[in-house]
Amino acid sequence: MHNKQLTHKFIHEFLEQSADRYPDKIALIHEDVRATYAEINNKANALAKYLLESGVQPGNRVVIILENSLDYVVSYYGTLKTGAVVVPLSTDLKPNNLNPLLAELEPAALITNKRFDRLIKATDQELLKEINLLNLSENQLLERHQFKIQNLKLRIDNTGLASIIYTSGSTGKPKGVMLSHANIVANVDSICQYLELTEKDIQMVVLPFFYVMGKSLLNTHFAVGGTVVINNKFAFPASVIQQMADENVTGFSGVPSTYAYLLHRSPLKKYREKLPNLRYCTQAGGHMARQLKKDLPRVLPEHTKIYIMYGATEAGARLTYLEPERYQDKMDSIGKAIPNVTIRVMDKKGNAVKQGTKGELVAAGDNIFMGYWKDQDATTKVLDDLGYHTGDTGYQDEDGYFYVTGRKDDLVKVGGHRVNPQEVEDAIVATKLVIEAAVLGVPDDLLGNKLVAMAVSKNGEVSEQAILGACSEHLPKYKMPESIKLLRSLPKYPSGKVDRAKCLKMINS
Repeated sequence: MHNKQLTHKFIHEFLEQSADRYPDKIALIHEDVRATYAEINNKANALAKYLLESGVQPGNRVVIILENSLDYVVSYYGTLKTGAVVVPLSTDLKPNNLNPLLAELEPAALITNKRFDRLIKATDQELLKEINLLNLSENQLLERHQFKIQNLKLRIDNTGLASIIYTSGSTGKPKGVMLSHANIVANVDSICQYLELTEKDIQMVVLPFFYVMGKSLLNTHFAVGGTVVINNKFAFPASVIQQMADENVTGFSGVPSTYAYLLHRSPLKKYREKLPNLRYCTQAGGHMARQLKKDLPRVLPEHTKIYIMYGATEAGARLTYLEPERYQDKMDSIGKAIPNVTIRVMDKKGNAVKQGTKGELVAAGDNIFMGYWKDQDATTKVLDDLGYHTGDTGYQDEDGYFYVTGRKDDLVKVGGHRVNPQEVEDAIVATKLVIEAAVLGVPDDLLGNKLVAMAVSKNGEVSEQAILGACSEHLPKYKMPESIKLLRSLPKYPSGKVDRAKCLKMINS
């Protein structure tokens, strides 16, 4: 069962207390790296001392641009030990996305490595002038300290800002979700409870740590003294499953597309007998197709429990879970609120509606975020005395289980990311190869939804490939349309607005 003796006030105490309890235990496995809790904590202390000596102060922002690795884990906890605010950014960022974020954050330091040299060189050098750039490939800081460095005993307020996690840019512009130590600690404790995590758990991580779900996998397992196995090669799912067998993995987590690939593009079924330790699988990051949910138990080991979960970056990760015992009879549900969280279905006036009646899901609890970084208007729209207004519509059934039926707005969920079609349309038009464009979400078994575009080219000679190639310079992979249909004109209403319903009909015809 979940270790009831967890007494964390701060996020970095997940590492510190486990280093105290299990100093010689392997905490992290990544390719050839097998790092113990004591080693990781020592390196994090060395980094924290370096940051403080280089002028980083409590409350300053420290940006991390690193792939999942020992360096990332050390940078994450090391930054938090200083009382600074850790800001992990997507490793898929292009310079035109990074520049506005750096301008908005005004970070004191940026931690990266040689893999991102091209990105850093292409970034506005004026912005970088004020930032202490720590390139871990060139700086031997983490290798030098073989002697033990004591934990820093800084006075930090656990209700103060600890981390800013950017959303996928769902409304065109990414929003920086502000989370306190108390927010994240509360959510981690609740997750550890319902998943019954212990120091015996070994988690396979294929999701990036800069993504809120990836971050919670790291924090929950470090909180209980478990082991995290990093595999950044999910493009080759067979190698991931082989490693799960080799390392006796007890837990696996993914978004709907992760499981779609495991089902259709991997030898998971052949490995059923080779995964005797796989205790559970968790899924979040959007709606998973019912067919996927039906097929999954057939390829997983019989004893493996499946947890369907629902959450948001604004919740520090998690809001609800469907217990494995109800997986078959409540398959379309997102379950019930996790421990110490309240979910209510409300009408537009903020009144709770009856069971079975649709409304907006509103969440309250110690995990709910502090607001959006430098965006009071956006904060006021979703955060009030009632709690966090998720923007998702749904209802509660007579047994108390919640269901999501849609969103208040028209964002498209693609492989766990919320994408605003307008942003993609703007990027297509910005290629200067088209006059106008419409981007729509079309249901897809692998990704939940895929983006399909329709556009009017400036001249008849431009190809779909040329437009997509130009877009790839500015859009991360998950925002790229799968195809672009070139038309003489887009269907429109008399008002001149694009008729999206007609566009969708044309795509499906």
